[in-house]
Amino acid sequence: MNPRLSILLLICALLCPLAVADDAGDLKALFDAEWEHTMETSPTWASELGDRRWNDRWPDVSLAALERENAHQQQVLTQLAAIRREALSPADRLNYDMFRVQYETELESYHFGRQYIPLDQRGGIQTADELGDALRFETVKDYEDWIARLRGFGVYMDQTIALMREGMRRGLVQPKVTMQRLPGQIDKQLVPAPEQNPFFKPLEHMAASIGDEDRARLTASAKEAITGSVRPAFVRFQRFFLVEYFPACLDGIGAWRWPDGEATYSFLARMFTTTTLTPKEIHEIGLREVVRIRGEMEKVKVQAGFAGTLPEFFEFLRHDPRFYCANEQQLLSEYRATAKRIDPTLVKLFRTLPRIPYGVEPVPARTAPDTSAAYYRPLAADGSRAGTFFVNTYQPGTRPRWEMMTLTLHESVPGHHLQIALAQEQGALPRFRQHAHYTAYIEGWGLYAESLGEELGLYDDPYSKFGELTFEMWRAVRLVVDTGMHAFHWDRDRAIAYFRENAPRSELDIVNEVDRYISWPGQALAYKIGQLKIKELRARAQQQLGAGFDVKEFHDVVLSGGSMPLSLLEQRVDEWLKTAGGGKHP
Repeated sequence: MNPRLSILLLICALLCPLAVADDAGDLKALFDAEWEHTMETSPTWASELGDRRWNDRWPDVSLAALERENAHQQQVLTQLAAIRREALSPADRLNYDMFRVQYETELESYHFGRQYIPLDQRGGIQTADELGDALRFETVKDYEDWIARLRGFGVYMDQTIALMREGMRRGLVQPKVTMQRLPGQIDKQLVPAPEQNPFFKPLEHMAASIGDEDRARLTASAKEAITGSVRPAFVRFQRFFLVEYFPACLDGIGAWRWPDGEATYSFLARMFTTTTLTPKEIHEIGLREVVRIRGEMEKVKVQAGFAGTLPEFFEFLRHDPRFYCANEQQLLSEYRATAKRIDPTLVKLFRTLPRIPYGVEPVPARTAPDTSAAYYRPLAADGSRAGTFFVNTYQPGTRPRWEMMTLTLHESVPGHHLQIALAQEQGALPRFRQHAHYTAYIEGWGLYAESLGEELGLYDDPYSKFGELTFEMWRAVRLVVDTGMHAFHWDRDRAIAYFRENAPRSELDIVNEVDRYISWPGQALAYKIGQLKIKELRARAQQQLGAGFDVKEFHDVVLSGGSMPLSLLEQRVDEWLKTAGGGKHP
């Protein structure tokens, strides 16, 4: 080599700092950029989380926008692959893995066309007004943003109709038996006076800080937007639904009827359970669990002093007046009292509790006849809205007292509220993990939380204990009937009969539940599969640690990482066990 060139290279090496790869920094930058992208392209979710920057928008669900998002996700995975996983810390490797799983799953979901079925009888654009219940309305701009959303609703509706038409073209449509509930929901949006429209609700009781002049102006603008945009959009939707969509819906039920239906349902089973279990394997797990739980039910029936058969005990629980409230308000009051009873017991099993509280409210009357017994709405990420446990008070004569404790444990604490609120309070986690939603983890935890009622001393009579078993049976039955209908060609009547034979739920609940599984294939599989995994991990920890097992520490390990696929949860618990429960969380 030329001596002068060697000297120049040496000088350059001394004076020019070497470029050092910063894989951790690149990963964080990718997470931050993608979270910002997600909020901007999912403005209604951003609003629910308390990010108000896009409060004047609906999401762009046009076919072109969805295709762009699919291409974007492919590009993000390319960027992720350029980051050296082996150069990351253990915590960042878990972040990397979860991020990759999330985007790979989204791409696979797009391939199977889930985006072309944007609604069911439990919710969709026909219930879009419920977004208003989750938002803050404190300033003039809050109301102006809502009115801007109302003015833009027609575009959102037309994009949704285009999606559904594409679904029709591809043969990806809902069954008639569940879609026959939609016309009544649409009718509730077609009231004659704009102030009666559900979208007007945020304007009914404006914040005290809004002056009279602004109050009058905003009210007039909202009425104009409803009359000029929202109502005409629903008129178009009603016509489309009745004339085009409903006639094109499936005459029978089952995902197997869709093009490539068998592969689609297998994907949905994997996606919702975050496992590699096949529909056949899940079906067989369900059958075994049904037999096991029936045996437990027989024991509790004897403890209750009932001399008849188990089916006769079911009928007794379904119809005896002592188990039912007289009216909706009494039912809601008793649920609120049940929640207050649970709260002070949590310290027995949990070291870390969320700071944000939760409330107990009735399910909106518009959707109550068509939805489940209860559900949870998460808190806003900025702490501006507490979590909400929604109780279905429709037809209180079908809502037994013996299910109150287990349902409250599942939906509030130590179930969904405790788990989701804690995840959002984990400031060290990337935001996509704070708000991750893996159904098998979240609903598996909710079902596991029901079983904690016994350790907390809350199942203090045979009927409440039977309520817990009834709910566990309900989730075991789901494994059988969901796979039965979508993989093994069961009809709706067979699914309803199997449910009725094995769980003392009311006829209304049974029919609503089966219809839910029909229109949401695979989702119901997550509960029992997730619960079984968490129980398996707890049993493993108890066996390995013996007297050193601390249930509070175990719960910290399971909860402090937020929602994650079951395989990664198992990996997390196993890494903790390597430290012999020494208080170090992976």
